[in-house]
Amino acid sequence: MADEPRTILSGQDVAILAGGCFWCLEAVYDQVQGVEAVESGYIGGAMDNPTYEAVCGGQTGHAEAVRITFNPVVISYQELLEIFFVVHDPTTLNRQGNDIGTQYRSAIFYNSPAQQQTAEQVINTVTDDRLYDAPIVTQVIAATQWYEAEAYHQEYFARNPFQGYCQFVVGPKVAKFRKQFAERLKS
Repeated sequence: MADEPRTILSGQDVAILAGGCFWCLEAVYDQVQGVEAVESGYIGGAMDNPTYEAVCGGQTGHAEAVRITFNPVVISYQELLEIFFVVHDPTTLNRQGNDIGTQYRSAIFYNSPAQQQTAEQVINTVTDDRLYDAPIVTQVIAATQWYEAEAYHQEYFARNPFQGYCQFVVGPKVAKFRKQFAERLKS
């Protein structure tokens, strides 16, 4: 279902990122200092009130994404994006590992011109630093209507750590984050 625009409290900001299965990104960003909330959902498509089944069918145009509410005094939007470019592969078009389709695309949905500029700068830096051998295909797009995913998708990794996908796909991404960004972990 469509969410009403979230009330952003003073000192909070929102980032919306798509990088494959939303369970992976949610599990990582839940552990980041300064992140106050992470929701899995859908964005960027044409269908109102999409379901998981419709999005997975690839006909809605929506991406699986996370909406991150964060405190920019503790962690900047740029730092959130730096984590994003480490925990997913931004060089594969409409794909993350075995997850294939436009719903798994790499995208940054910006909420302001400043976020757009920061996203483009981070992509340029990742490209200039040759973090990846292949070109970055991450889309930088204005945020559209956000649809929160079904309740069973929220905190999926935390509630299902021994599920096969969680053990073999989500877990390694969380471990990579924890190793590379240890100083960013919540206490």
